[in-house]
Amino acid sequence: MDFESKIYPQIGGYGRYNRIVTIFSWFPNFAVTLNLFCDVFYTLTPESFRCKPDPSLLPSGFLLSNLSKQAYLNFTIPWDKEGGLSHCELYKYSSNYTNITENIPRERVPCTKGWDYAKPAGLQSNFVTEWNLVCGDYWKIPLQHICFMTGWILGYILLGTICDWLGRRRALLMSVSLSGLLGVAVCVSNSPVAFLLLRLSQGAMLAGVFLSSYIARLEVCDPPHRLMVSMVSGFFAMFAELLLPGLAVVCSDWPVLQAVATVPLLLIISYWCCSSVFPESPRWLLATGQIPQAKKSLQIFAVRNGFYLSEELFPAENLLSEMDTAYGEDSETEYHSVLELRHTRVIWRNGLILGLTLFIGTGIQYCFTRNLHSYSTHFYFSYFLRVLTGALACVFLCLTVDRFGRRGILLLVAIVTGLSSLLLLALTQYLRGGLILVLSVVGLLSSQALAMLSVFFASEVMPTVVRGGALGLVMSAGCVGMAASSLMELQNNSGYFLHHVIFASFAVLSILCIMLLPESKRKPLPDSLKDGECQRRPPLFLSRADRDSLPLLRTTRAPASEYNPDNYARLVSATKKMLAKDTLPFKMVAVTPPHQTLLLPHGVISGTQGGARGLENRGLHDGSS
Repeated sequence: MDFESKIYPQIGGYGRYNRIVTIFSWFPNFAVTLNLFCDVFYTLTPESFRCKPDPSLLPSGFLLSNLSKQAYLNFTIPWDKEGGLSHCELYKYSSNYTNITENIPRERVPCTKGWDYAKPAGLQSNFVTEWNLVCGDYWKIPLQHICFMTGWILGYILLGTICDWLGRRRALLMSVSLSGLLGVAVCVSNSPVAFLLLRLSQGAMLAGVFLSSYIARLEVCDPPHRLMVSMVSGFFAMFAELLLPGLAVVCSDWPVLQAVATVPLLLIISYWCCSSVFPESPRWLLATGQIPQAKKSLQIFAVRNGFYLSEELFPAENLLSEMDTAYGEDSETEYHSVLELRHTRVIWRNGLILGLTLFIGTGIQYCFTRNLHSYSTHFYFSYFLRVLTGALACVFLCLTVDRFGRRGILLLVAIVTGLSSLLLLALTQYLRGGLILVLSVVGLLSSQALAMLSVFFASEVMPTVVRGGALGLVMSAGCVGMAASSLMELQNNSGYFLHHVIFASFAVLSILCIMLLPESKRKPLPDSLKDGECQRRPPLFLSRADRDSLPLLRTTRAPASEYNPDNYARLVSATKKMLAKDTLPFKMVAVTPPHQTLLLPHGVISGTQGGARGLENRGLHDGSS
């Protein structure tokens, strides 16, 4: 049965209860974003730090009182090529020198007493300052981010499949419970290895929270509201990003910030007790053949949407009767795996293209934000500028996607992203700082719009039976793009030019691939693999209005049938209600056909014949009167 045209109108459409479920599905997005971007503050290296002076490396006759503080630092710490005190080296003097005014020989050695750090952005201490992950141990910072993104990749793939097997509600509750417990465990981690492993595990669970809430939100909406509901969830994420710097200043220490970020996850566990605020998706129940559960869910939606008239028959009775006719009583539950996509052609191609565009949208952002760092090294400048461009991207998609279509806007933002990247790649040394900033901001905005629209587009074209696993594969490609920036930092940006060239080339390639996508604007969501395979790309240009579109062989139109399935469903439901009553308004008497009287006993035959003569005489009497 078509969910949008047959089922959705009979349960109240996008009514009051659907809106309530949508609102409660936004809060997991806020909690997930808060925990995701805490990683930025945990791994932020202070802008300035230096080695602590080691008195054992100084000459034996050195007196600290003879020098000022700055002169003492100049005597113990060498200067680097950039004109500041070295971050990772100290001077070592021979112990037998007593005259420090002469140009005595000295050598450079690594830090021996630790480091003095300037205050990181927002936090007094973080993952870097807690375990001195600078200089020779700097590689552990991008490694931590790569492991965190690896957890997200595994979570999207595994928990996406669980969404298709256990349902959206169970996947959300399992993911949010485990992510809350892991978030508490991160607060008490006492080593870099423990911190890394716990964040990897929490990232996997956070991916499940985001994915299950995103899919459930989409499946309770009708086509006109799908875009707006998804974009509002993006604004919840932007609000969490804007709130995070203030929380970092208030919390001061990273364990306190981690505890505060975990509180929203623990609050969402209350959805376990209140099933009405986050019910199971009736579309998924129906698509997987769980007909009894689907009937109960649809009845709940119909009643809570106010679609109930006490003076008339229950409106959902017609729907339930049609479901009995369509599915029957012997329908079996059938779960699907994302591995079945290897037997498809259209669904697999759509997922591959949208995974590529999401990979480009997330990976190329590093190329634009790096130019922002060259314009201003202040942390908050690039942070808030990125949040602002993300909000503008959401607004842009809200205003254009429903008007011009998903495919057209995706093609536009891919062109702008590729063009901005190519211009920065070829003309950076010839442009002024203001033009570089403008191109970087435009490219960052378009790449964020490309990433958000790719996720939304993929959720619309993937079938319901494998939407969790298929969308998880697409979003895992986006996490690979985010991890690519950490690979550049792991190599001290030695491969930045190649990184930029590869993503610019992919952006140009994606422009050709986007034309193969279907258009999902104002169309129902596909439920089965067959529905997903039936999606075809629309023509690139509109056909001429004067073109003859008549078929080659025109047949006579059959007369319209007088059969109305709605009237038949009402008749069936009314009959069921009447037969279910204990007291009937009349008594049913079975009359035996004449050809069966020979099989009856003699007493019964005579009684029957007498009754028949009485009926005949009564009829004659009535007729004569």
